[in-house]
Amino acid sequence: MDLPPSGHDPVLLKPTLELLAIKPGAVAVDCTLGRGGHAEHLARALGPAGTLLALDADPRNLEFARSRLAGAPCRVRFFHANFAQLSDVLKFADVGRVDAILADLGLSTNQLFDDRYGLSFAASMPLDMRIDPDTPVTAADLVNKLSEEDLANVLYKNAQEHYSRRISRKIAEARRISPINTTDRLAELVRSAIPSKGRGGALPKIDPATRTFMALRMEVNREVPNLEALLSGAPNHLNAGGRFAVISFHSTEDRMVKQAFRAIGQTGHFDVITPKPVTPDDQEIAGNPRSRSAKLRVVERCMLP
Repeated sequence: MDLPPSGHDPVLLKPTLELLAIKPGAVAVDCTLGRGGHAEHLARALGPAGTLLALDADPRNLEFARSRLAGAPCRVRFFHANFAQLSDVLKFADVGRVDAILADLGLSTNQLFDDRYGLSFAASMPLDMRIDPDTPVTAADLVNKLSEEDLANVLYKNAQEHYSRRISRKIAEARRISPINTTDRLAELVRSAIPSKGRGGALPKIDPATRTFMALRMEVNREVPNLEALLSGAPNHLNAGGRFAVISFHSTEDRMVKQAFRAIGQTGHFDVITPKPVTPDDQEIAGNPRSRSAKLRVVERCMLP
């Protein structure tokens, strides 16, 4: 697969910009800066009087985006931080409330194909999966050190892998012989543990190793607790009329976003702008197949407490 020139194409760009409804001179936060695709357009909407706070847990992408946004028309402030740290970032930046917050929960395409991340089984890579290299635990640590039962629980909890017990048993048997330190070896072990009937027929839609890799990545990067922190904290930092948009890519994430937005919508202080999630149209999916699972949900703060 050829990478786009920026290393990543932003998904649902047009509806995201329309639903965030950013006005010139506003203050916005891009919680998942990535390669700067969404941020580049947010900056244009903000204009010379606006401010964009840009966060990313990946220092490599942060530096790429910093260069890309060097000529941005608005003020841009960069922070190496996970979106779970949004409250701390805003406090450090001496910013009280903001007018828009965006979080795109997907991986950047470049991360999948760069062996420094160890996220892909399309090639042999070190089994790492850390988005932030300062994260203390790698996927190899989990695969080689968790008990068989705990590993199975991680696979089922994070990715609803129905063959989690078979997979963890196969991994435990293999690691007794030698450590599992590469993505291709792990993928082969997972495939060998799943019976053919669980592979979706002769031409499965996804590789049998996909769920295991997703579950391990989520565990390494603490994706669920970090998203919980974002969903509970971000709405509190919105001005009246400010909007919070989240783009998710799998059912666990979307369910969390849906439930969080529904809960704050019942307080009377927020309106759910998207009763149903916005999804990519056929044209976007044709141009960027990885966008097909994206779902955008938006909530607006209608009044301050």
